[in-house]
Formats: sequence, C-alpha cells, structure tokens
Amino acid sequence: MISRACQHYLDQAQLFGIKLGLDNVESMLISMDQPEKNFPSIHVAGTNGKGSVSAMLERIFRLNGFKTGLYTSPHLVDVRERIRLNGRMIPEKTFCHLLLDIKKREKKLKKTGEVSGSLTFFEILTLCAFNYFSQEAVDLAVLEVGMGGRFDATNVVRPEVSVITSISYDHQQYLGKTIAEIATEKAGVIKRGVPCLAGVRNQTALRVIKKKCLEVGSPVIEVFGKGRKLTYKQIKDGYIFTYETPGASYHFKPSLPGLHQGENAAIALATAEVMQELGYQIKKDRMLEALETVIWPGRLEIISRTPLVILDGGHNEDGARVISDYIKKSVAQPVILVFAIMKDKDVKKVGSRLFPLASRIILTRPSLDRAACPEDIARQLPEFSPRFFLEEDVASALRLALTLSEGKVPVIVVGSLYLVGEAKRFFFGPEVEESLAGL
Repeated sequence: MISRACQHYLDQAQLFGIKLGLDNVESMLISMDQPEKNFPSIHVAGTNGKGSVSAMLERIFRLNGFKTGLYTSPHLVDVRERIRLNGRMIPEKTFCHLLLDIKKREKKLKKTGEVSGSLTFFEILTLCAFNYFSQEAVDLAVLEVGMGGRFDATNVVRPEVSVITSISYDHQQYLGKTIAEIATEKAGVIKRGVPCLAGVRNQTALRVIKKKCLEVGSPVIEVFGKGRKLTYKQIKDGYIFTYETPGASYHFKPSLPGLHQGENAAIALATAEVMQELGYQIKKDRMLEALETVIWPGRLEIISRTPLVILDGGHNEDGARVISDYIKKSVAQPVILVFAIMKDKDVKKVGSRLFPLASRIILTRPSLDRAACPEDIARQLPEFSPRFFLEEDVASALRLALTLSEGKVPVIVVGSLYLVGEAKRFFFGPEVEESLAGL
C-alpha cells in the first residue's frame, strides 16, 4: 500500500469533492514543464462505454508494440489502477514520489496565488498520470475523461484523436438537464483540426457534436454513419460481430460480454483506423486479438459459475438498460439482485430497469459518504417493497445473497463501481489487488 503521507494527501483532496475547471491544472502543469505535451494521446469522453473503449484501444496499441499509458477512473480496489504503463499499475514508490512532488508544488503555487483553493482528488491523479507518462516516454497514452469534457482536468491535452462514445443522462447537476446541454459539455473535448470519432447514436447529441466540429474545423467520423455497419449473430456464449467500414471488414467475438461491447469495439476499431491514417503502424490481426483478449473488470464480470455471480458497475439509466438486456438474453431469471447506488444518481430510473428482473432485491451501501442508504432507495421504489432486504454493509448483503441463492439462483451485483470494488474484496480477499495489478 502507499505511504501514510500520500494516502492522507489523497484523503484530504477527496473532501473537496468535484470542481470542474482547468485553471489550477494548467498552472500546475506549467510548473511541471508541461509533461502533457511530451506524449501523443487519444482522448476518450462519453456517458457510457468510455472505460471499455479506452481499455480496448490501449490493448490494440500495446499488442502492436507500442509503449502505452492508460488513465481511467474510477478504480475498484487500489487507486493505482487508474494509472497504468503497458497494462501494469504505477508502482507504489513512483506513485508516492509523484504525489509528494505535486503536494509541494501545490503549496508553493497557493502562496503565489497561481492555484486557488485546493486541488481535487481527480486533478491530483491527472497531474500524476501526465507526469508519469512523460517520465516513461510512452509512445501513446489513452486518457479517459472523468466527467463531461469541457472543464474536465484531462482536457488540457491536444490529442491525436478525440473520441465521444455515447451521450445519455448522467451527472445532470454538473453537465445540464437536457441531452443537448450534456452533449455540449462532452463536445468540449473536440480540438481545432483534430479528428473526432463519434459513436453517438442520439441524433440531438450528434447534431451538437457535428456543429462543434464544423466550428473548429475538425473532421468528424460517425462510427455508425453512412458506409459503416455493425451486425451481429448470437451464439451460445455471446455474440460474433461484423463491423464494415469503407476500408475494411472486421469479424470478432469480444472478450467483454454483452451486446453493447460490440458497439464499443466498433468505436475502438474506427479510432484505430484513423490512427493508421495518421501514420501509426497497426496490424488488423492484432486489432482483433486485442478485442478478443482485453480484460476490463467490473463490467458484466462473471466471477462464479456455481452459483452464477456477475458484477457490474452500471449506475445510470442507460447502463441499467444494458445490464437488463444482458440478463434477459443470457441469464436464467428471476435473479437475486444486490444493489447500491450513489445519492446523486437517478435511483428510480435505474431501479425501474433492474428490479423487475429480480425475485429478491438486497439493498446495501458501500462505505462511502456519497452512497445512498438502503432505506432511501426503498422509499423511492415502494412498489418493489415485498422483494426488499436491507443490509447496511456490502459483506452482509453478499452473504445473504449467497444464502438465498442456495448455489442455484444467479446473483447480480450492480449499481456502482464502488459496490463492485467492495464485492471483489469480499470474494477474493487480499489477492484482489494482485489480480488487478496487470491487465
């Protein structure tokens, strides 16, 4: 584990919550000689799918011989999961050294007024990732946006390609109440002259993206637009996809389960094609191998077959729809649902998608102030009250689920990646950190 001083610095930063804006990050980066300019990058935004697409892209380039950086959020168990070099978590000593350097610079710049207030948790980790990737001289970094895009701490880079995976309702208190407003925030990652890959299907959102691309002179590539087609065939253990582009045809069976991962894979393939046009040497067979071998924990992750236990961090309506579709098509019903969610999420919409599929619903909460308490969740969806069990901690909720399952009924653990992280600790114990160290 990281040192107490480093952990304390991060814990204190967590208290400042979310603060969108680039001024503090830009001031800090200038003091660090702008490490974000020392490596090329792909910048990935979107409501859902951006983590999976980022993982796929990183693996595509790693299998093609590139030294890769990957920056994602949130983490499941260890904060170092967010910052990876060639698939491996940043080493503890390196991480602490970078954190303490950031802490020292922050203190100095506060005194001069170049940093106002305090750096947030996400800002600190973003600075750490940029410095690490610069020091390691990565050939390419894949950077996942934390929230939105326009004022996200990652939005100081000028990437090779900007990617917007999907747009739906989430974080409305920060990004706006309408799809057009949310799309405007996410379109903030589009840079003048930089190609934009849009996996977005919502036409309102797509119009916003295309308008922004027109304004800044950026070519827009619609992943599912004219001349491009994604089809699939369902087989016993998943799906086989075909993605047709003007220049190639790809046939693949993603290692990540769910129909939606075919769409995410198509976005990754379309992005890789643009990178090929920019001069990056990427082989088609390695692209397909990456899609068929990539590991991305906590996304329809099957951790047991007897009984079937699946973990998923879906936490908004669109994510819940994806999980619901998967359960209906691939899992025997009804299921036992272990559910937890953050207070700022639309509990009614998420629950209304998932709860009808369960015979018993165990409401719980991870050990986080932002988590909704089981009683509040139950009050918002009273029509399901006969199915509810309320457990104050994740471990007791999982023990109850396994007892009720009797080794037969599928158990679905869903609603938050924080819930998934605690579930992984419960099932795998001390070995969980090692299992997540390399992907």
